[in-house]
Amino acid sequence: MMETWTLLLGGFGTALQPMNLMWAFIGCLLGTAIGVLPGIGPALTVAMLLPVTAKVDPAGALIMLCGVYYGAAYGGSTTSILMNTPGESSSIMTALEGNTMAKYGRAGPALATSAIGSFIAGTIGVVLLTLFAPLVADLALKFGPAEFFSLMVLAFVTVSSVLGASMLRGMVSLALGLAIGLVGMDSIAGIPRYTAGVPELIDGIEFVLVAVGLFAVGEALYSVLYDPKGDATERNKMSSIWMTKDDWKRSWPAWLRGTAIGFPFGSIPAGGAEIPTFLSYSTERKLSKFPKEFSGEGGKGAIEGVAGPEAANNATAAGALVPLLTLGIPTSATAAILIAAFQNYNIQPGPLLFQTSGPLVWGLIASLYVGNVMLLVLNLPLVGMWARLLTIPKPQLYAGILVFASIGVYGMRQSAFDLVLMYVIGVIGVIMRRFDFPVAPVIVGMILGPMAEKQLRNALAIAQGDWLIFFKQPIACTFMVITIAVMFVPIILRKRGVRLAEDD
Repeated sequence: MMETWTLLLGGFGTALQPMNLMWAFIGCLLGTAIGVLPGIGPALTVAMLLPVTAKVDPAGALIMLCGVYYGAAYGGSTTSILMNTPGESSSIMTALEGNTMAKYGRAGPALATSAIGSFIAGTIGVVLLTLFAPLVADLALKFGPAEFFSLMVLAFVTVSSVLGASMLRGMVSLALGLAIGLVGMDSIAGIPRYTAGVPELIDGIEFVLVAVGLFAVGEALYSVLYDPKGDATERNKMSSIWMTKDDWKRSWPAWLRGTAIGFPFGSIPAGGAEIPTFLSYSTERKLSKFPKEFSGEGGKGAIEGVAGPEAANNATAAGALVPLLTLGIPTSATAAILIAAFQNYNIQPGPLLFQTSGPLVWGLIASLYVGNVMLLVLNLPLVGMWARLLTIPKPQLYAGILVFASIGVYGMRQSAFDLVLMYVIGVIGVIMRRFDFPVAPVIVGMILGPMAEKQLRNALAIAQGDWLIFFKQPIACTFMVITIAVMFVPIILRKRGVRLAEDD
């Protein structure tokens, strides 16, 4: 334990360097702005920044990108409360009570409990990350190819089943990501595959290109084709930011409960913060001593209905860094893109990361403590400015995104083919959104697919072609059993429920 705190102290030496403080501030500022703007999101922003940060010092670049990731979790609550327009899907639950409070002149306390709760949950989450990440990394050192492949299969299935309207659609999106990841040079045999004779595909399809195409281009084109035209400009007047004693009394238990719900969900390959925020909101409604204040009961908005989900949202963001850093397993689209950021610097997240790149990792973790303070300072006084960002008309906003995306992708290899491919993938992104196919499994499949294939082939080589190796090793067998349960238990329960309903 003492060694952990010593390493963290060294990390603060890295994080508090002037240049790294500047990158942390830029990341937090950008992330908060992105969280405020509806429909953009941290995954899109991090993807667009990857080409820009290619020549930045690894520590500074990763600190900034994590600042964007964390800042977006903070910023999404602002427009949820002021305009009932969640900047992030994880802020949907915040809008239920927060916007109702704003309508009755209590936008200030709603925004304050959101910012303070985010700070508390984020800080507790980083403390837990500091304590548990090295332990998870030590455990992961015992993993062989069979264990890693089984873990990745579990990640594939859980992400595909949790995200999207159905498991089938999630699996289709995952298959698309796996197919994209297999294009290019075979990492073991050393021969090109699935290139259709196109020379530009021999090195594979750039991850940045796919991420920018699906998120930035897909979102912009979808907005033009399907979103209602016109912008809502009406805003509620914001009251004082100060919370009353009663507000504090009702908020702090909700902050702690939200943190307790959010961190474990972020730490497992379950994907996204939507589920923990929903569970936190449901918990607060059941435990509240003032149930009639909730908007669904015709009340003026319950402050614990804002405090709990926002704490859960930020605790989930901290928890997601545990499997990302220690196992190389992303639990969200943004986490998957962060893995690509590490790989840009020839750094592979996983069990050996704390040994091979210790100063970088501990500097990154220390920067999260600093970033939490920065975000609290930013979110309380700058709320009015974030609200004014929403007055940017959609045509100008998305035109700017398309121009920035095109410049970034073309600048990677100065290839017109990459530019065309980005827009083709953008059209695929529009089709996926139109028919409610989740985009995140594509990113997870593309990132983890080649890694899973390599582990599968290594495991089978060690076992001399025996496929039962995945059920003979205890850890691998456990992951496989959990995977099978995740796939089939919901189907069995659904069929059983239908049968019982028919019998009644």
